[in-house]
Amino acid sequence: MNRDHLPHYKFTGPAVLAKAINSLLGLIEGMCIDGVVNQAEIHFMRAWLLENAALRRSHPFSELVPVVERALADGVLADDERRDIVWLCERLRSDTYVDTVTADMQRLHAIIAAITADQDISRAELLGLSDWLAQHPHLKTCWPYEEIGSVITAVLADGMIDPDEHLLLQRFFAEFVVLADNKTVVNPLITEAASIVGLCAVCPDLTFAGKRFCFTGASDKYTRAAFNDLVQSLGGAVSANVSAKVDYVVIGADGNPCWAYACYGRKVEIAVKLRKQGHKLLLVHEYDFHDAVTDCGHFTQRSTQGSTD
Repeated sequence: MNRDHLPHYKFTGPAVLAKAINSLLGLIEGMCIDGVVNQAEIHFMRAWLLENAALRRSHPFSELVPVVERALADGVLADDERRDIVWLCERLRSDTYVDTVTADMQRLHAIIAAITADQDISRAELLGLSDWLAQHPHLKTCWPYEEIGSVITAVLADGMIDPDEHLLLQRFFAEFVVLADNKTVVNPLITEAASIVGLCAVCPDLTFAGKRFCFTGASDKYTRAAFNDLVQSLGGAVSANVSAKVDYVVIGADGNPCWAYACYGRKVEIAVKLRKQGHKLLLVHEYDFHDAVTDCGHFTQRSTQGSTD
């Protein structure tokens, strides 16, 4: 874990438990969304157990984990076993630490992760996902609800999934992981002016003089202070929060385990909303920021881990 997260992470224990339960519920929904559970999906569910092994003795995991382990012991997830796990998850869920929207977004991320677990995304899975979206309209204001719906509509317009469309779906869905989710988004999609475009700018032409930057996530190259000093030394300014005055939001490659969702936080969500409102704000991946700094001929020795969100 990035060392700058440690002071905050110790306060997120209950939220981490809630997130893990929501993710398990979403995984099962995604695995069963086409009515068939295969071995790749069973393996993915076992990976969830390993990922959350440290929580085994914590309530409510002390109740939940044995039920999941017994269900997977024979390599088959029977309908009654699935219903038992879902029933228990629903009763162990709490809105004390995360609200309904956050909980359902965590489920959505897990559903997408389960759908792409076997690297084969079917028409039946997309139809099931579309139905799930329709049953959760309260998520419409949250990215990437609209983007997922738009992609499904576009792909299924002709009733089939061709190889290029399948590759698009795989790349998009692979961003929303629920295991080892300390990595941030790389290039998922957003809708702008009825078109689907990448979240992060592609090969952006960054300028520093007179521009305002905001950083989110974590970096293994810069601390917060190093990032701020670097931008200022190149003639730019740094903002702690995303607003219409910000020109660039730099998304750290290492993400943040304290984020409520798997691969992005509040700053990214705000930036997406501002983009859709017409503000000329660019979301830039950290790697492109590094390239821009190198192009400026500026190098820094302050390269210990850091984050700003």
